Amino acid sequence: MVTLNRIYTRTGDAGATRLASGAQVSKADARVEAYGAVDEANACLGLARVHTRGAGDFDALLARLQNELFDLGADLATPAAPDEAPGARLRILDSQVARLEGEIDALNAELPPLASFVLPGGTEAAAALHLARTVCRRAEREAVRLAEAGQPVSGPALRYLNRLSDLLFVAARYANDRGAAEVFWVSGATR
Repeated sequence: MVTLNRIYTRTGDAGATRLASGAQVSKADARVEAYGAVDEANACLGLARVHTRGAGDFDALLARLQNELFDLGADLATPAAPDEAPGARLRILDSQVARLEGEIDALNAELPPLASFVLPGGTEAAAALHLARTVCRRAEREAVRLAEAGQPVSGPALRYLNRLSDLLFVAARYANDRGAAEVFWVSGATR
């Protein structure tokens, strides 16, 4: 458990921060951008949950995702050392990715097939979940950019972000009265 007795430290006043490893980096560092976008996605899920209170298992799913996003942020904020022993650090696991796939399939089984692209909106919960989805996609792009720059990013973390955005899309559809309140794109409707 983390104990935070003091919220401000003044150490970041000059634009620097520390990774979980203790290394000092710029607040504009690609790694900070990646886990910062994960934090934003988590905040969007918190907003969605304001509208899913009382939704039982669905709200519990979103609560679990929020906790896992903290785990993902810790994973991204701690570059893996070349000699890191398995289990030495908090890392996203492939079993978590597989669970997301099962949850996507379970939610999707309750939805009608799509005949058009879905516009972000509908119910308040669905709109917030679509926002979380788009922020999650940005987090994924940031993590990929970090990996492409030769920085260590775990494969399960990248796969988790990819599946999570898919799950958030399906969850938004589910939150739209299981597809009944969806708003569809009408191609060329305003020409």
